[in-house]
Amino acid sequence: MAYVDGFVLAVPKAKIEAYKDMARLAGKVWMEHGALSYVETLGDDVPYGELTSFPRAVQAGDDEIVVFSWVTYTDRASRDAIVAKVMADERLKSDMANMPFDGKRMIFGGFQAFLEL
Repeated sequence: MAYVDGFVLAVPKAKIEAYKDMARLAGKVWMEHGALSYVETLGDDVPYGELTSFPRAVQAGDDEIVVFSWVTYTDRASRDAIVAKVMADERLKSDMANMPFDGKRMIFGGFQAFLEL
């Protein structure tokens, strides 16, 4: 079964195009290093819940859009090797220093798939 890295973050609406540019480059790098897939999505129907929600999780403001993204790999070992290569890739170093969002509010984690239909 696949291994998945998931990400949720808030991007200022004024910086969406910069984020898309960064995501296109990151996706290219991830895929070149062996990821099975790389997906970036912009929140379209993500209401602010009373107790929990995607916007609450990343403390999204009215001027921000929630982004939900994921990368898939063959397995955890492949993910660990690929992420090491991605983090060392020079093409992403300048982007990491100038991210168009607040990285402190990003939620991320690795997940082992248990069902794929």
